[in-house]
Amino acid sequence: MLIDDHLLDEVTERAKGSERLRMNFNLHDSLEAKAQRLLNALEPGTLLPVHRHRHTAETYIVLRGSIRVLFYDDDRTLTDAFTVHPEEKVYGVHIPAGQWHTLEVLESGTVIFEVKDGPYMPLGPEDIILL
Repeated sequence: MLIDDHLLDEVTERAKGSERLRMNFNLHDSLEAKAQRLLNALEPGTLLPVHRHRHTAETYIVLRGSIRVLFYDDDRTLTDAFTVHPEEKVYGVHIPAGQWHTLEVLESGTVIFEVKDGPYMPLGPEDIILL
């Protein structure tokens, strides 16, 4: 399978039609896979709560568009922010295991390649901060 404009356009159209304004396209074979690899098409206005993955690091590579990644501490204080935009020669961000984070989508048509260790583990209430 090629990861090309046709695929990115297809996943983006699904995101635009989604109530959540985002859509995953999984590249891993199952939720039990040891590596969770996916395209994530994101539109401005999608809401991702501040959250953490206690047992895995996570990496975002922006294929097109741009995002702002925000890091928080246990006290809900913003500690760092990174704008990831390939046209500005900033391609991705690596998020350590346990790091509280979220992202804001800055451009319509944004698609990221996302990787984290598997198997898939849904976030529990102890892994989400409501600001």
